[in-house]
Amino acid sequence: MITIASGDGFSGWHALNDTVMGGRSQGSCRIGPGGLVFEGTVIEAGGGFISCRSPLFSPPLDLSACLGLELDLVGEGRRFKLAVACADGLAGLTNLIPGGLRWVFEFGTQAPGSSVIRIPFADLRPSVRAKPVGLPLRFDPSRITRLQVLHSRFADDGGPNTGFRAGEIHLELHAIRGFA
Repeated sequence: MITIASGDGFSGWHALNDTVMGGRSQGSCRIGPGGLVFEGTVIEAGGGFISCRSPLFSPPLDLSACLGLELDLVGEGRRFKLAVACADGLAGLTNLIPGGLRWVFEFGTQAPGSSVIRIPFADLRPSVRAKPVGLPLRFDPSRITRLQVLHSRFADDGGPNTGFRAGEIHLELHAIRGFA
């Protein structure tokens, strides 16, 4: 296992909410006793997402020795998405896509209690702004530039997230690790 962040290792993570597209959801991140605490209010009208994301990894994380990512979190029984950004190796062409290309995976959490979620890299799917990308792209675990956890009204296939709940949200992210 390779620990990417745990405890106060989440320093520098910040909120990115639907206000970037005209929505009104609000959230904020802070370091708590067990790791990252993300709290806020999700408002469906006008957007419908709330997220916390890492700072840019520079140089990019090289997790090529890993099979995927493991998240240890408390998520109130909600469905979330993990979004992974990568340096694309295509002369930066995917950076020209508004909103950027992300590799996503949707997952559910336990209520109450903590959940440990394993996400194999092979299960990540390319997406741009909650819409699947049908291009023959390959995920490169050696060039990870950012991680983001979202609660969105959209599922990773672009349809409705059946586990979406507007209102108050509380997420605790205890650790993110690469597993082999």
